[in-house]
Amino acid sequence: MRMEITYASQSYPKHSGAAAMPSSTTTTSRTVRIIPLQHPTATTSSSSSSSSSSSPFPFSLWLLNLRRMTWLEWIEFFFPCCRWIRTYKWKEYFQVDLMAGITVGVMLVPQSMSYAKLAGLQPIYGLYSGFVPIFVYAIFGSSRQLAVGPVALVSLLVSNVLSGVADPSTELYTELAVILALMVGILECIMGLLRLGWLIRFISHSVISGFTTASAIVIGLSQVKYFLGYNIDKSSKIIPLIKSIIAGADKFSWPPFVMGSVTLAILLVMKHLGKSRKHLRFLRAAGPLTAVVLGTVFVNIFHPSSISLVGDIPQGLPKFSIPRAFEYAESLIPTALLITGVAMLESVGIAKALAAKNGYELDSNQELFGLGVSNVLGSFFSAYPTTGSFSRSAVNHESGARSGISGIVSAIIMTCALMFLTPLFEYIPQCTLAAIVISAVIGLVDYDVASFLWRVDKKDFLLWIITSTTTLFLGIEIGVIVGVCASLAFVIHESANPHIAILGRLPGTTVYRNVKQYPEAYAYNGIVIVRVDAPIYFANTSYIKDRLREYEVTVDTSTRRGPEVERIYFVILEMAPVTYIDSSAVQALKDLYQEYKLRDIQIAISNPSPEVLLTLSKSGLVELIGKEWYFVRVHDAVQVCLQHVQSLKGGSNISQPSHALSEDKPSVYGRLLKQTGENLAISDLESGNGRPPLSMDKDPHLEPLLSKEH
Repeated sequence: MRMEITYASQSYPKHSGAAAMPSSTTTTSRTVRIIPLQHPTATTSSSSSSSSSSSPFPFSLWLLNLRRMTWLEWIEFFFPCCRWIRTYKWKEYFQVDLMAGITVGVMLVPQSMSYAKLAGLQPIYGLYSGFVPIFVYAIFGSSRQLAVGPVALVSLLVSNVLSGVADPSTELYTELAVILALMVGILECIMGLLRLGWLIRFISHSVISGFTTASAIVIGLSQVKYFLGYNIDKSSKIIPLIKSIIAGADKFSWPPFVMGSVTLAILLVMKHLGKSRKHLRFLRAAGPLTAVVLGTVFVNIFHPSSISLVGDIPQGLPKFSIPRAFEYAESLIPTALLITGVAMLESVGIAKALAAKNGYELDSNQELFGLGVSNVLGSFFSAYPTTGSFSRSAVNHESGARSGISGIVSAIIMTCALMFLTPLFEYIPQCTLAAIVISAVIGLVDYDVASFLWRVDKKDFLLWIITSTTTLFLGIEIGVIVGVCASLAFVIHESANPHIAILGRLPGTTVYRNVKQYPEAYAYNGIVIVRVDAPIYFANTSYIKDRLREYEVTVDTSTRRGPEVERIYFVILEMAPVTYIDSSAVQALKDLYQEYKLRDIQIAISNPSPEVLLTLSKSGLVELIGKEWYFVRVHDAVQVCLQHVQSLKGGSNISQPSHALSEDKPSVYGRLLKQTGENLAISDLESGNGRPPLSMDKDPHLEPLLSKEH
């Protein structure tokens, strides 16, 4: 819809809210094209509200999508593996999947035993945890490169909590670990079905980095006992660990220390070579197996009595059994929630990153459901909580894995290890398994991230320090809680104190930008242009009102143009960045309007979004302020306000050309066109019109947002 409005004066266009201009002004007529935005009516308001109420939450939209799904989509929903099976190219993909699966499987066997020891369990339970969950995840998981199984961080959480409930040498301890896997799986399934994967967005990367860094240090110190040859106290805090290490120094034994150090050095060298040289990539995955083989051979040749061994490991696949010890389930709920949170951060994060690198979409909620099913079914085969591994997933990706077949191959290797190789594992030195754990967690220490945050954002660096410090000194559980709370506090603070900018006009244009970012931008006397760069809601309305009052009183007059007036008469709100406004914000704007009215100040609104405009209309704020004070552009609002400011001078400046229409000095554009011989008026360029003008003093076009009803 387009309509034409005729203005009587080229210098002072008529506006419904403008004061009358003196009759002595020379008048000629010109036609200005205006594109009005239709004002929301009762019909559009009701239809919009009904549509919004029909689907207020993503969950409702999800249910609507479920009703529209075909039978094939239903199968893919419950079995995501069908997506890659239908398009699988056997000749092209199977060989790389086979090699990737073998590589990760060879890496998983020694790592799973090491992480089981870290969790306080017998090594066989690490092998069990790398068996059934991998098969299940290959079917129900949506990531094609994520390597599922035991991980260091979850193992430390299991040990830290369960050691306070039962002795690690008892059968109850093992039962508690298994039932914990069942609880974690159920929680993950629930969160996936309820579409709660978005919760991880509120935890910043700096919190995750600080938590994993501190946890890696604690994990490394907890494994030092196998190097030193004597036991140290179990703790997730750094001070008790260090005290225990110092207290038992007189029991230090050289053989395990030398063997563990040499093994660790070999692992780190192989990892470095595998990362830095493409043709030696296999060394990174072969490191754990190499360490185990070398350690076992050494023990079998020299039989050192001071080096402790893994001991007897049962042979065969795990039997189906229903988890017991449900009487302890209530006390394990906080730990299950914590492990679920860690799984969300660790697994979903790396799964989405790998999906982006390999060019396919990944649903974080479906990923949570797949992890949950793998933990639930794993608990029926004596597995403790599992999740996605950073190191093994990276190796899987680097090895070229294209689908879940690589995971199935890894699980087959674990099956072979359980059925045929467990008699060989009893001669593995404990210090070798400890070296494997330490080499794995060294990569989790993010000193580079801390240095980057210090340079880029001190606030995120503070979050990193808070999370890592509390995790180190107060324990993992408190560290997670404090880190998440600090992250949420920063989010709330930023939301409650949004960025607000004073806008000015860039010379030679009709563009208005932040005067702090562009010092050459200028404003106009009697007018303040304010942009709120955030949704306006109950938490930030007071802050916004205070800043608006502050801008009204303290105005920088060094870069201002237009007629000289003593105070502010107009406040223009640029609302393009405002995506949402609630009832509290509407009431705050009404109060602000009344305050301004008492001081003879008019509010003008520029460029509100359709949703914001609908809210303002339904609340009566459009009628209260006046439709004539709603504009498409800031420049339109400025031109109308300038007419009023000029009229307040009592005609003293009427005979002179307004500074609003041209610069005292030629703009860059003006000088450039003068050099090229173009005969275009500078004021015409500033209005955004590049055509030759009909008159040298033509005004920029006015484009009111709302047409006034007569």
